[in-house]
Formats: sequence, C-alpha cells, structure tokens
Amino acid sequence: LDMNKNELVELFCARPRRKFQRGLKRKAHALIKKLNKAKKEAPAGEKPEAVRTHLRNMIIVPEMIGSVVGVYNGKSFNQVEIKPEMIGHYLGEFSITYKPTAHGRP
Repeated sequence: LDMNKNELVELFCARPRRKFQRGLKRKAHALIKKLNKAKKEAPAGEKPEAVRTHLRNMIIVPEMIGSVVGVYNGKSFNQVEIKPEMIGHYLGEFSITYKPTAHGRP
C-alpha cells in the first residue's frame, strides 16, 4: 500500500482511528521492529520466523504484511500469517480464546 499514516487511519473505523491518533505505545513499536527484523533475516521467497506476542489489541498495519505472528490466546501461541485484507483488524481477532462446543454431540 502506497499510503501515508494519515490516509490509512482515515480508512479505519472509529476505535482503531482513535488509538492511532493517541499514538502507538512502546510495546507496539517493539513488535513492529521485531517483525521487520525477522523479515530481513528470512531467506528470499520463504516465510519469516514467527514472532510471539501477547499484544492481542495490536492493530494490523501495512508494515506487518507477510509476517508470521504467534498470538497468545491465554494458553498457547496461535500462528497467524498477516495478509493485506487483515489491515485495520486486531491481532486477537485471528486467535480464538475458547474452544467451540459441539452441543448435543456425545
């Protein structure tokens, strides 16, 4: 995506837009830095090493595309590969925190 931060933020819904206007915190910047490092160290044409995080409330931004993130769900880290259509969503949306029940099944 060839957009600057302001153009990108205008496309977000109200909550992520507010979060960006108030500024990303230190942990969010650290995660983006680790993802960029993992992408640089990966051989060309291969997926980068997964970066583990507890930051379920991190909003996916264009710099993260192509990265693999291990998102903590309270018990384990679920690997999520970041795709362009995920921009503006939270990391936690892609790592379910409960085990769906099959009602009425033995």
